[in-house]
Amino acid sequence: PRSTSPAANIVEKGDQFRIEIAAPGMKRNDFKIELHHNVLTISSQREDSHEEKNGAYMMREFNYQSFERSFTLPEGKFKSEDIKAQYADGILHVTIPKTEEAKVKPAKQIAVA
Repeated sequence: PRSTSPAANIVEKGDQFRIEIAAPGMKRNDFKIELHHNVLTISSQREDSHEEKNGAYMMREFNYQSFERSFTLPEGKFKSEDIKAQYADGILHVTIPKTEEAKVKPAKQIAVA
């Protein structure tokens, strides 16, 4: 199989982490997403075949594509039960909500007495 590593963006925004993986031409069922302890692994394995017949000649081509990317998430800083994934316009979006402790708190003003 041909193995490639698609481009990924990792974004930390307010109350969540977001991973975006460029994977055009895939289907949402092509992806496998697993969380083991604090390592999130995204993989895909896809097989395409193409067949042409022309008289007595026949040609069949097989194309295998696969990838696997792993991301270590900050331990204790995310809600594993609320992780969501969506595939749209060739990009896989994985949203990882932060725990309350991991959210950035606004600056606090302290009055001078």
